[in-house]
Amino acid sequence: MDLLDDSIVPEHARDIKAEAREFAREHIEPNAQEYYQAGEYPEEILEAGQEANLVAQDIPEEWGGRGLDLPQLLALTEEFYRADAGIALTLQLASFGCELTYEYGTDEQCEEYIRPVAEGEQRSGLGVSEPDTGSDLTGMETTAEKDGDEYVLNGEKYWIGNGVEADWITLYARTDDNESNPYANHSLFIVPTDTDGYEAEHIPEKMAMRASKQAHIELEDCRIPEENLIGEEGEGFWMLADFFNHGRIAVSGHGIGLAAAAIESTWEFVHDREQFGRTISDFQAVQHGLSDMLIEFESARSLTWRACEKVQNGENEGYWAALSKTNATETATSVAEQGMQFHGGRSILDERRIARVYRDVRIPVIYEGANEIQRNLIYGQAP
Repeated sequence: MDLLDDSIVPEHARDIKAEAREFAREHIEPNAQEYYQAGEYPEEILEAGQEANLVAQDIPEEWGGRGLDLPQLLALTEEFYRADAGIALTLQLASFGCELTYEYGTDEQCEEYIRPVAEGEQRSGLGVSEPDTGSDLTGMETTAEKDGDEYVLNGEKYWIGNGVEADWITLYARTDDNESNPYANHSLFIVPTDTDGYEAEHIPEKMAMRASKQAHIELEDCRIPEENLIGEEGEGFWMLADFFNHGRIAVSGHGIGLAAAAIESTWEFVHDREQFGRTISDFQAVQHGLSDMLIEFESARSLTWRACEKVQNGENEGYWAALSKTNATETATSVAEQGMQFHGGRSILDERRIARVYRDVRIPVIYEGANEIQRNLIYGQAP
């Protein structure tokens, strides 16, 4: 069974999909269980991805990347996440936040920070969430106060991918306290991780996506030059809002890849496993359950690719991104749950792919804006 066929994928994105599939089969899938159990950062696989030009390649060609567009990134994402979500997340986080600089930053910023990421010499990260604030972008309390020709950063960030491993992160911080316009209170900054006052440590063991590392960051009188401001002061909220629309299409791909993994592994198991003198797949209840899984999957994948086209074309991006992200990630949790049931007692064994998928699907429903927040966006932006 192969659910990620390319008939739904735009023709120009099929070559990158084929590259991603070959890489996933050679590098990600064979090592997934080992890295999951060890909870180690997949350094060698990341380096292989960089050498294969499959990491940080959304970066425009003028700054050293391949300039992959949103459909190409979605095609790649499906393949990586079907193979393993933890390793896939590490590969994608290597350039997390770069889009904000190459879309809104200066040529000097792109030359100094973006080109090294595209060329595999550096890694980036994005610092938005805080210990007490996740989805409320207007509520972030980390501050950036202007002091002469510098900004002084103070506060904490939590759940920050590559917070330890990155050479620099894009930081979202409060630069004003205008109660009449809370959407103009935050800005974005480039923060090298070797700056005095920047301290980061890994968050302790997670139950899922264990090959990806997140960090708790503390900023204490951390000084950066004023030229590290991205775009204009006070524009951070709107920059992130647009960035997350694209990001939620990618997270839809996370859900689709995970759902494909759950269904494919379950299909193989029930056609091989015998009970009462028959394979499990001979039982009508199982056939109906598998049919429901396929209905959910194909519906979610169709919506994801439709939403990708809408966001790519700038058509009510927030609405379509929220629809797709919510549906795809919840489909993944649904089919993984059913897959666990059909695996029976073997479903709880660490060696089983379905057990890893079952844990991993719990994360995308939360990150990039929890699905409860997505429903607010869907209702508020419905055409």
